[in-house]
Amino acid sequence: MLNTSQSSSPPPSGGISFVEFVTLIAAMMALTALSIDIMLVALPDIAHALGGDGANDRQLIITAYMLGFAAGQPFAGPLSDRFGRKPVLAAGLVVFAVASLAAVLAPSFGVMLAARAIQGFGAAAPRIVAVAIVRDRFAGRDMARVMSFAMMVFIIVPVIAPAIGELILHAGSWPWVFAALFLAAAGALAWSALRLPETRHAEDRLPLSPAALGNALRMVVTTRQTVGYTVAMGFMFGSLLSYIGSAQQVFVDIYGLGTLFPVVFGAIAAVMAVASLTNARLVGRLGMRRVSHAAMLGFLAACLAMAAFGFPERPPLLALGGFLAATFYCFGLIAPNFNALTMEPLGHIAGMGSSFTGFYSTAAGALFGWGIGQAFDGTVRPMTIGFTVLAVLAVLTVLKTEGGVLFRTHAHVSGAARPAGGE
Repeated sequence: MLNTSQSSSPPPSGGISFVEFVTLIAAMMALTALSIDIMLVALPDIAHALGGDGANDRQLIITAYMLGFAAGQPFAGPLSDRFGRKPVLAAGLVVFAVASLAAVLAPSFGVMLAARAIQGFGAAAPRIVAVAIVRDRFAGRDMARVMSFAMMVFIIVPVIAPAIGELILHAGSWPWVFAALFLAAAGALAWSALRLPETRHAEDRLPLSPAALGNALRMVVTTRQTVGYTVAMGFMFGSLLSYIGSAQQVFVDIYGLGTLFPVVFGAIAAVMAVASLTNARLVGRLGMRRVSHAAMLGFLAACLAMAAFGFPERPPLLALGGFLAATFYCFGLIAPNFNALTMEPLGHIAGMGSSFTGFYSTAAGALFGWGIGQAFDGTVRPMTIGFTVLAVLAVLTVLKTEGGVLFRTHAHVSGAARPAGGE
């Protein structure tokens, strides 16, 4: 249940209830998850039909989307600071929808990758605008709580999306998957146009002059808390994307799950929803740092446990599932808090801040995930080693950001602003 009484911040305006607001925000953020997870079962068919026959070529359908998604984020935030959240959101959804139709008609693997990159570019607007809207309305622990509720709804998508993709393939063929994405974008466009309030008021909008953009960007990149947690989130996101990119190969090619793949994939993803609910209940009492730092160390501990067994090439399926469930439970506690910590000092430039943090974490995550995914050699060892390396880098980054001390209740280090309503 979503409990609005837990937050001291004002509720969303414009006649939309808190529950609908959170659900709509989650739906906007979930468009990217849907765009990836619904086609995992279709990747072999798409690659074979369009000429992507290399062993790991199918992963490029995910990577191209994520790189386009990263490229669109530097534009979405500043444009929404200038023109308002809703016009930029609508434009992004239209681009996404058109690219979905282009993917339906793609005659070659190269055209498919281009369509996927444009699709990702359009999807950047809903992702960036969603975070900016939440930051317009909430700050600090309140923002972390709202993001946890949104992620709890958001996680439903990767739980059910592979099964939806499987059903679509049974009913038709892989182009229908992209037709479904077109319908999802059209639905999100109609819902947001009719129900979402504009949270960037005219008097708060920033000019698009080089001086104004430069000042906003300079403020973002010189805020230690924002930069540190953005870099750390890039490492953590790399783990998630390396898993998503190779999950079909791991569970189908290595473990031979076949049609059970969507079930196992969804079960592992579901633990993040449980973690998001846990975070929403804990963060108000313990704070963003305590919860996320403990989860980050838990993630690393799970990786070190795998290392203690020598990173086995093909561990028992239950052991691998337990490892993935543990790490992604921790990820579900890390992500909303790291996102809130990056945005906490940037309320007056939420669009630029969301663009910077989203661009870096997505681009870094996509590149790390691609590198680990391309190392796939018919075993899970590259993935588990990759998880461990990225977890170590994330811990070191957060230690540097926090002046060598974890679990603070609020920032004490230079350059980490502490706004009203923060940690």
